[in-house]
Amino acid sequence: MRKLFTSESVCEGHPDKICDIISDAILDEALRQDPLSRTAIETVVGSNQISLFGEIKTTASLDYEQIARSKIRDLGYINPAWGFSDQSTFNNYIHQQSPEIAIAVEKEGAGDQGMMFGYACTETPNFMPLPITIAHALTKKIDTVRKEGVLSWLRPDGKAQVTLAYETGHPVVVEKTVIAVAHDEQTTPEQVHKEIEELVIKPVLNSFGIKSSKDVIINGTGLWHIPGPESDTGLTGRKIVVDSYGGSARVGGGAFSGKDPSKVDRSGAYAARYIAKNIVANGLATHCEVGLAYVIGKPKPLMETIDTFGTETVEEKTLYEFAHNLIDTSVGGIIEKLNLRQPIYSQTSVYGHFGKSELPWEKVISQQLS
Repeated sequence: MRKLFTSESVCEGHPDKICDIISDAILDEALRQDPLSRTAIETVVGSNQISLFGEIKTTASLDYEQIARSKIRDLGYINPAWGFSDQSTFNNYIHQQSPEIAIAVEKEGAGDQGMMFGYACTETPNFMPLPITIAHALTKKIDTVRKEGVLSWLRPDGKAQVTLAYETGHPVVVEKTVIAVAHDEQTTPEQVHKEIEELVIKPVLNSFGIKSSKDVIINGTGLWHIPGPESDTGLTGRKIVVDSYGGSARVGGGAFSGKDPSKVDRSGAYAARYIAKNIVANGLATHCEVGLAYVIGKPKPLMETIDTFGTETVEEKTLYEFAHNLIDTSVGGIIEKLNLRQPIYSQTSVYGHFGKSELPWEKVISQQLS
């Protein structure tokens, strides 16, 4: 059987990613000063506007405006002519955490209800699906050649999308590659197409050792000059499929960025990935999806499911025993096991939250099965 599957990623200068980066930078600074900080930071960027919303409980002293402007500057938005820059109007509407939520969290309960999913498979060395892995590699390469000046005509903002063909469940060829990049007015569409194909697409696809067709689309409308929020408003947490598994697995009800680990939207998703990856990495299945669900105020999940899609090599009972020995999925158990009260979250703001070996929920633990 042959089927197609598509995943996309976005560059660090994409409007939604600007917001994720700012929200996670605020979280990291809060945790650096006060590891018990509780945050739910939402950033919105639009035409010459930067606004912060959400709630916080912390002893940290935070210069919200400085953090936001610094990140925007680092992303390359320093030209006011683009309609958005580090000089755009700043507004801060962050308030203290709701007392009702604070009570739930202080009792080591979940800060909200919700369901989370984690996934792993054997398609790549980091146990991630291949389509989203390639898409992230393409957007990271676009950002790299821009920041290093290899393609000086590039402006921040961009997207990548790949369609893979699968035969009998295995990826065999990249059928289509789609790239969108913002560029200066002096660079022709022909130059954009030629140099993106030669310096981004070919080296990335070659690095995966997978065949690719010549079906490539670069800047489908022909031109793209104005990057970022002037063209498209950004919002924290709007790229949850990009952030997770590119559509290869189900997504939960909440986003990740800007939220401290007491928020199960984030910590629960990391625990689910930790379990799924360890099941696959230990040879207990080739595909695994783990589901967790919580209710506000209660520490332990109401639901824990493991689906290996018929690829398991052990009995179902053994899978659950393995998972329970691996990690306590109560809110406090996840935070302690994965050491989540540390400023590590800016690493997750772009190119996905999973598959990065340096993050604690990506660690593989070998277990002796009874």
